[in-house]
Amino acid sequence: MLVGFDHADDAGVYLLTPETALVQTVDFFTPIVDDPYTFGQIAATNALSDIYAMGGKPLTSLALVCFPDKADLNILERILAGGLSKMIEAGCTVVGGHSIRDEETKFGYSVTGVVHPKRVLANQGAQPGDRLLFTKALGTGVISTAIKKGVAKQEWIDDAVKSMTTLNKAAAEVITTAHVGTGVPPVQAERSSAGQPRAAVPTWSVHALTDVTGFGLIGHAREMALASNVSLVFESAKILVLEGALDCIRAGYIPGGLKANRDFAECLVGYAESVPADIRTLLFDPQTAGGLLISVSAEDAGPLTRALQDAGVAAVEIGQVLARTKPLILVT
Repeated sequence: MLVGFDHADDAGVYLLTPETALVQTVDFFTPIVDDPYTFGQIAATNALSDIYAMGGKPLTSLALVCFPDKADLNILERILAGGLSKMIEAGCTVVGGHSIRDEETKFGYSVTGVVHPKRVLANQGAQPGDRLLFTKALGTGVISTAIKKGVAKQEWIDDAVKSMTTLNKAAAEVITTAHVGTGVPPVQAERSSAGQPRAAVPTWSVHALTDVTGFGLIGHAREMALASNVSLVFESAKILVLEGALDCIRAGYIPGGLKANRDFAECLVGYAESVPADIRTLLFDPQTAGGLLISVSAEDAGPLTRALQDAGVAAVEIGQVLARTKPLILVT
């Protein structure tokens, strides 16, 4: 076992050969949008994210289905079709699954991927001086709560759904294609057929990686900081926010998960006086299919950010890593 549950990482990693390790995860939940097809897409995107967050490539998946005995099977068909569409996009084969009768619909996947054992990216390894990048906007939790209450504006729903159905595949490919893993030599400049050197693939030192999901940005940042024995600083003004998210917070559409996240982790957080109350709340918002939080060396932060943006990923630098101090996480 290369990565277990020691540091609450995103997935387990198990060594098969000197060149191959398995990455395994499972995730399923109740519907958070009204459209069955979209719900299936979101569930698949969310389950796949843990594989990408470990630097892995998803290979196979098993569907997990809980569905009411007397419900319309056309709804289930649309859920499965939505999930399959994202699995196809990820190049991940659905090899089967399991279903049970349940009064409440639930759907998700167990996903298996592969990674080179020396290229595993865990939430442990962030180093003082690193910069923190994030690849999506925050706010899916509070907007989903507004959707359930029937008060979400269509533009809020559209923005949140787009985020929750966007795979972290493109971001992971940029990170892992040129990531220099521990003990793995950097990618060397290739030679053309005429023997002339081609431009070398850019390399960068990514020291830690995690996806931001149910524990919110602060919750997953806490895990990275504790696993790496460092402290983190976030610049709140740089964090991207989904349209309508702050409106939802001001209107009181607060999910129970946000309250639980805040009760658990806020004791380790310090704030500058200038940080608005709604932003402080948003930092604990549980995300579905959220973005990747990346700890990368300072000299590589700019090039990696540009490479991610060139790939269509909304990556921004939102903070930095410090030597361990108090508070564990500072928000300015």
